[in-house]
Amino acid sequence: MLADLLHPERVSVAVTASDKEAALRAVAALLVVPERKANEESVYDVLMERERLASTGVGSGVAIPHGRFDGVDELRAALAICVDGVDFDAVDGLPVKILVGIIGPRSMPQKHLAALAGVSRVLRNDGVREALIAACDNAEAYRLLVDS
Repeated sequence: MLADLLHPERVSVAVTASDKEAALRAVAALLVVPERKANEESVYDVLMERERLASTGVGSGVAIPHGRFDGVDELRAALAICVDGVDFDAVDGLPVKILVGIIGPRSMPQKHLAALAGVSRVLRNDGVREALIAACDNAEAYRLLVDS
């Protein structure tokens, strides 16, 4: 399923973010590539709006910021790795190192929920998380996530 949502250009293993807002900006920037049809600032606003409801930091160093936005016509995902970690108000209080952003149109709520569940299932695996953090480049991280 992730192979359908994640484009190789929407992966970065070298995100440096000093706080949650910077991390969400990095995810928003990734979510609009490669075609740049969606407005990056609008995507960021959607992610922040969802984050204000409750942290999307699900624990174990993972956050899954997401939202529904009619500026895109398909469900899409992005992967950002922050090796130094970011305070994300995660449920376990640990810094977040792996962010998988998901955005999709409002007309696809079931697919949106299925994508969230699929990402969560993949990232529950300690080995996958460790391998993503240790990935030497974007291509390796992409392969790890779509092959899991």
